[in-house]
Amino acid sequence: MDERMTGKFWARLSRLTAFVIVSGGLLLACGSQIAAAQTTFKGPESVADLTEQLLPSVVFVQTSQIARAQRQIPLPPSGATPPGATPPVPAPPGAAPKAPDGSPFQEFFDDFFNKQQKSQQPPPMHPQSLGSGFIIDESGIIITNNHVIEGADEIEVNLSDGTKLKAELVGRDTKVDLAVLKVKPTKPLKAVKFGNSDKIRIGDWVLAIGNPFGLGETVTLGIISAKNRDIHAGPYDNFLQTDAAINKGNSGGPLFNMAGEVVGINTAIVSPSGTSAGIGFAIPSGTAVAVIEQLRQFGETRRGWLGVQILDVTSEIADSLGMKEAKGVLVGGVTAKGPADTAGIATGDVIIKFDGRDVPNVHELPRMVADTSIAKEVDVVVLRKGKEMVLKVKLGRLEDSEKVSANKDAAAPTVAPKPVTKSVGLGLIALDATSRARFKLSDKITKGVVIATVDAGTSAADKHLMPGDVILEVGQEEMLAPEDIQKRVDALKQDGRKRALFMVENPAGEIRFVPLSIE
Repeated sequence: MDERMTGKFWARLSRLTAFVIVSGGLLLACGSQIAAAQTTFKGPESVADLTEQLLPSVVFVQTSQIARAQRQIPLPPSGATPPGATPPVPAPPGAAPKAPDGSPFQEFFDDFFNKQQKSQQPPPMHPQSLGSGFIIDESGIIITNNHVIEGADEIEVNLSDGTKLKAELVGRDTKVDLAVLKVKPTKPLKAVKFGNSDKIRIGDWVLAIGNPFGLGETVTLGIISAKNRDIHAGPYDNFLQTDAAINKGNSGGPLFNMAGEVVGINTAIVSPSGTSAGIGFAIPSGTAVAVIEQLRQFGETRRGWLGVQILDVTSEIADSLGMKEAKGVLVGGVTAKGPADTAGIATGDVIIKFDGRDVPNVHELPRMVADTSIAKEVDVVVLRKGKEMVLKVKLGRLEDSEKVSANKDAAAPTVAPKPVTKSVGLGLIALDATSRARFKLSDKITKGVVIATVDAGTSAADKHLMPGDVILEVGQEEMLAPEDIQKRVDALKQDGRKRALFMVENPAGEIRFVPLSIE
């Protein structure tokens, strides 16, 4: 190898070495920047000062139910009465045996068994439950969960300084699981304020204080893991999810932000073992505040009521209605003479706006309506056959109870009618006395076309349509006879539709919307 080749080799080697050294420097620099970033994003060094400030405002709630057991006296065996004799009248439960009238032992019997009953009467039983709560007014207003005090005969509140106070129930709401209590303190209490749960972000630090397993004041720290969780606990679910440890006994306790404001009320956990698995749920302060104000003022909640049954607008439903995007909620039913019915909202309408706000999904509309004042007149924007309509609705008050009427079934005929029309894989017959009796249809179903058969492997079968279902509408047009369905399907095909939206009612009278392929 000559000197020129040797020189070139070493020159190239030196440049490569320099690159490696520089590259290593870059890697080291990147590593130091990552380390610096990790150092920046760390949790609070301590929450001791915040905890010390908040502890006096958190209470422990203890309830008891008074029950008395009755002493049972066995009755004499029956069936021993001689023929023609009057059978003895059995003593009521708990009654003492009685000697025959005029017997020399009558006075002894009465005296003995009266004493026995008094001495053997079992003492009252006091099943107890424990929960948490917090003070929102120094005069003695305390918040907790409804399930903590439900069924209680007595409620006692234990303050952080050991003081025990009897509490009375001001009001409660089962739908949001909140209760307002009042105590009569001997000195002003230390209250906490509510924060804005709408502003809290996923990843923000939160502090939970409560009474897990009856151990007493316990503090746990975590973050907001998620927002607007629906865990099917009630109609207005929009829980905050946190990984701050929450266990049995934490129910009703506060969830604080780092400013010491209550942003949530700890209510439930998800855990196979029954203990904290890092998934806890709290009622957001944004939901709780309005309910608490009504409970304090009226002793009950007063929510707005629209009077509709609603379903999500899926992409298939949107396509079958000719909508460019899936939005709003589909009206699946309207309560007769309710606010929506009076205003002209109809089954099959798509509600896209309520009181000036967009309706994003089926979960949000009930909460929007409930938070609106009773008797307020609001604008409701609906899509009907592709056109927007603005209807003015005067809200009613939500009823807490539902009236359920029993439907009478008719006897089935001996001969089953044959389908007269076939369409989209369905055998169809007219709604008449024969079909009503055959499928035991509700008396509430007064019009439509009855499904007699469903072909396997069709879109109708995939969507679980069943014989006995009644087709009320196709493509938002009323169906009165079997031949109407195929005519409507043909018209939709000519409009370029690939799906048709069927409004279907089952024999019990429950309505649903089914998008079927018509290709």
